[in-house]
Amino acid sequence: MKIGDKIQGIITGVQPYGAFVELEDGTTGLIHISEIKTGFVDNIHDHLKMGQQVLVQVVDYDEFSKKASLSLRTLEEEKQKFPRRHRFTNDRNKFGFQPLEEAMPTWIQEAKDMLAQENK
Repeated sequence: MKIGDKIQGIITGVQPYGAFVELEDGTTGLIHISEIKTGFVDNIHDHLKMGQQVLVQVVDYDEFSKKASLSLRTLEEEKQKFPRRHRFTNDRNKFGFQPLEEAMPTWIQEAKDMLAQENK
């Protein structure tokens, strides 16, 4: 099991702070109340029930204790991705550092002149 995996599981316990899930590979995990859905969850029992089968995504996994932090919210947000809006930039021109390289000698000369004036 690794972070980002999507695994089937069954809800084995529901508490005010989250729901415990037994995953298909025998590992246990917790869906924290903040990971149930996007937005505010007033009552966890309105969203999850004991014995309910769920598809969850692994957010964190502790190899030592064999416990996983799980999320339903990340799967929900995955479905609702909006197309990226076009930003008006000059990224497509691929200037890179060339303008800085061309301006550097001028900046160095200006700095030397300024320091020379201050030391007079």
